[in-house]
Amino acid sequence: MNHYFLNCRGKLVSLDKPLIMGILNVTPDSFFDGGSYTDEISWMNRAEKMLADGADIIDVGCMSTRPGSVPVSEKDETDKAIKVIAGIRKNFPEIIISIDTYRAAVARASVETGADIINDISGGMMDETMFSTVAELHVPYVLMHMKGTPETMQQNPSYTDVTKEILFFLSEKICQLKRMGVCDIIVDPGFGFGKTIKQNFDLLNDMDFFKFLPYPLLIGVSRKSMIWKVLKSSPEKALNGTSVLNTYALLKKARIIRVHDVKEARECVELINFLSV
Repeated sequence: MNHYFLNCRGKLVSLDKPLIMGILNVTPDSFFDGGSYTDEISWMNRAEKMLADGADIIDVGCMSTRPGSVPVSEKDETDKAIKVIAGIRKNFPEIIISIDTYRAAVARASVETGADIINDISGGMMDETMFSTVAELHVPYVLMHMKGTPETMQQNPSYTDVTKEILFFLSEKICQLKRMGVCDIIVDPGFGFGKTIKQNFDLLNDMDFFKFLPYPLLIGVSRKSMIWKVLKSSPEKALNGTSVLNTYALLKKARIIRVHDVKEARECVELINFLSV
């Protein structure tokens, strides 16, 4: 097994045991929990609950990127990110905080406020200054693949070979980042971002190929339509399906799983870890 570490503000974080990234969406329109966390009390209660349930990272999102979503202004996203991150850092000083944004200015403000990781759904494609910003800030960077934009990505996404094209995209971007001096990279295939249900499952079936990228793999399938549409259900009823696919991803050596339901994800990690002892 490859041994991965992340340098988070001078602290080396091991990924030998997979990490849980808990989702904190402070937006009115995210696909599952939009509107659930709209004020500081609810933000902090959510963060506290995730930490109690075993989260290693809290991923703060201040703009919905669900299919068909419309972006908010950069100022609104920045102002909210600063407020949320400052509160989490004050109340939970030891937790690792990730900012979920494709805007370099929001990423910079968030890191200056206390975020440790930049999680960019666009892989640097939606802001040409993102890579240079990451290089300057010296923080770990989640490099994700997305085809199109959140507004357009699910309008008949087409690939000749979905896995091959995504691996090529990630490899090319890794080379760019390395040339700029970025050391800590996490790769994310981008489930649900410009992929059909079949393409998402093709990616899952091909997860072994991602081991050829020399960086840890993050998987985010939590309550997504690739689960509930197959099960003819809904996001609210997709927890069991999420746990099934998270378990599969862990068996395929995913190092970070991004989830809404931390307790259940932690149980998946603990059982898989015990299985592999």
